[in-house]
Formats: sequence, structure tokens, C-alpha cells
Amino acid sequence: MSYDCISLNRREKIGIIKLQRPEALNALNHQMIKELDQVFMEWEADEYVRAVIITGEKNFAAGADINDMLDFNPEQARAFSFRHCFARIEAFSKPVLAAISGFALGGGMELALVCDWRIADKTARLGLPEINLGIFPGAGGTLRLPRLIGAARAKEMIFSGRTINVEQALQYGLINQLADDALAETIQTAEMLASKPPVALKLAKQCINQAFDIDGTKAIEFESIAWASCFATRDQQEGMKAFIEKRKPEFTGT
Repeated sequence: MSYDCISLNRREKIGIIKLQRPEALNALNHQMIKELDQVFMEWEADEYVRAVIITGEKNFAAGADINDMLDFNPEQARAFSFRHCFARIEAFSKPVLAAISGFALGGGMELALVCDWRIADKTARLGLPEINLGIFPGAGGTLRLPRLIGAARAKEMIFSGRTINVEQALQYGLINQLADDALAETIQTAEMLASKPPVALKLAKQCINQAFDIDGTKAIEFESIAWASCFATRDQQEGMKAFIEKRKPEFTGT
């Protein structure tokens, strides 16, 4: 498949997706979302991809393309929602990291929220300004943001529509790390994650995601079953033997 709104790069076990609509500050449109969905579907089945980075050309993504939405009726608006693609990324079995420079606003910030790890540089500006357009975040922002930073701060950001700088984002817990070069730092982090045992990482991610959706007793039981299943993998044997033998483990994903 050829891509018009994104570009792809492979760096050993890491897949890098660059959002590429710089003339629109990488505003998300239907074609870009379609392309993102396709890549994540393909890389889910690719055992050689161990981690994925999403970044942008000059900016991360300055929201959804307003020109696409101006004359929508409610039915068209619901069909346009990015929720299905974002749910696929959130459920992706491998770590997904966001390298954020410039604007991450509206749908762009909601895209960053579905990533497992967010690293930003000093140019980053983050926010959910949809309220100023007569709407509010509609691709999971009202659910994911309060889970990440708490209801009070999430309401403050969503109700006011204000944009925050990277220092505030770090204080809120909205980003994991502030870096001089967001992409370079994110690549280093992705390389670290790509060296971890893939099955254990996948199961750990599932447990964390499930914890928000089911009650505590069921979540603990799910974790117990997932944890025990690691003992059917060669990576568990390798990890424990390497620890005993005081050497670095070599995980194969089996």
C-alpha cells in the first residue's frame, strides 16, 4: 500500500511512523487515519516489529482537519470519529511511543494519549481545544485524559480548551519525559523496549489496559492467569537463567 499522509521507516526491530501533512500542521484527516489503521494492522502480525514510534513532520499533530468536519450532521460526525483506529493502536500488542514536537492538539493529543509512552521536547504544546469550536474531544479524550492525569486537571484542560507547555505536561504526568531531541530519545527508549521479552510485554500491557475496565477482583485474576502463562515461554527460562548466570538475556519472543 502506498501512503500519502504518513511515511514509514524501519530501524531494526522498531517501526517509525511519521505523520506528514506539514502544510496542515499534520492535522488528522480521513486518509491519514485510514493509513495509520492499515499500518498497525500489518505491524501487529509482523514478528520483527517489537516497538512502534509515532512522530510528526515539524509538529506532532494539530488536531483534526476542521475543513472536513464543518458541515457534518451527527451521523456523519460519528462515522468520522477516529475512535476505531485509536482503539486499535491502544490495544496493539507491542509498545507504542509518541515523540512529540510542536503542537499535539485535539485529535493529535488524543492520538498521543493512546500511546504507551510519551516523550516531548521543549517546543511541544499540548491541549484539547475542541470546546472553542463548539464541540469536545470525541475520540476517547474524555476517558483517557482523566485516567492519566486525574479528573480535576482533565476537566480544567477540556473545559477551558487551553494549551499547556511541556513543563506543565511533565508536572501533570501527561508526558513521561522531557528531552532535548524527542525523536532521538524516543528511539533509544524504543530500542530498550524492543530488547524485552515480547510475550511478557504484551501480557503486561493487556493487564494494565484491562485494569481500567473490569473490577479489581477480576483484574487480579486476569493478571494471575496472564503471569502464569509466561512460564510456557522460552523467554521466561532465558530471563531467569540469565539472572542466575549474571549475564544479559537474549529474548526471542518464544
